[in-house]
Amino acid sequence: MPLTSTADLVGRAAGSGHAAAAFNVITLEHAEAIVDAAERVGAPAILQISENAVRYHGGRVLPITRAAAEVARAAAVDVSLHLDHVRDEDLLRQVADAGVSSVMYDAAGLPYAANVEATRRAADWAHERGLWLEAELGRIGGKDGEAPLDAHAPGARTDPDQAAGYVAATRVDALAVAVGSSHAMTTRTASLDHALIGKLRDAVGVPLVLHGSSGVPDEELVRAVGAGIVKINIGTALNVAFTAATRAHLAGDPAVTDPRAYLSRGRAAMTETVAHFLRLLGSSAG
Repeated sequence: MPLTSTADLVGRAAGSGHAAAAFNVITLEHAEAIVDAAERVGAPAILQISENAVRYHGGRVLPITRAAAEVARAAAVDVSLHLDHVRDEDLLRQVADAGVSSVMYDAAGLPYAANVEATRRAADWAHERGLWLEAELGRIGGKDGEAPLDAHAPGARTDPDQAAGYVAATRVDALAVAVGSSHAMTTRTASLDHALIGKLRDAVGVPLVLHGSSGVPDEELVRAVGAGIVKINIGTALNVAFTAATRAHLAGDPAVTDPRAYLSRGRAAMTETVAHFLRLLGSSAG
């Protein structure tokens, strides 16, 4: 199938009361697992590749994005390709040739005025090329010398009025917000501020995104969708499943040398994890 746009998948999710599920891709096995799970469940999915993943692949964006795009094109369900947490403006400008339909531009670590300027510039550039742009706003900083915090720093919370002003000033298409989740959590113990999600939904006229969702329990994710989250990003949960299955196989067969023997176990474990989240979020409208 042709690649679907992230804007289309997020728009459909918003219209139906569901959430679009976005999964991080680091290796080809990640992309294959995500698409296998999406086909099994019969649900769309977003493949997202972070700037960190690009750096892992030698800083070259095209090999990994084109490989993921080919996996997506072979899918029997709708799949889009997204570049996540881009801070490098040079990398941003490479995505027009990478097959992606959307980018998350991350200027959350900058002072607020610089964040707005950089993000508006990125949004203008993206829109000129038909790309959908997501941004992030945690704590803007400045008060009593406070530094800005990204949306997943402990204690960070996005202020609804500031979020509304930020979206209006930057003209972004979606906003990742700080409501209690954190990146790279390996335990599912995060507690979200659902009342704040509702206030942000009412204040901000674009879809809300939850990053760091691997550490959020199932029931909290379902409540978050009900409160107004429209796109949910999941990465670490796949890596936990992949590593556990790979480690178990290597421990059980210390003589193995063919990486296909253990990578296939890791890929299968990621498929099960993705399928779980797709079923969960697909039922969230009820």
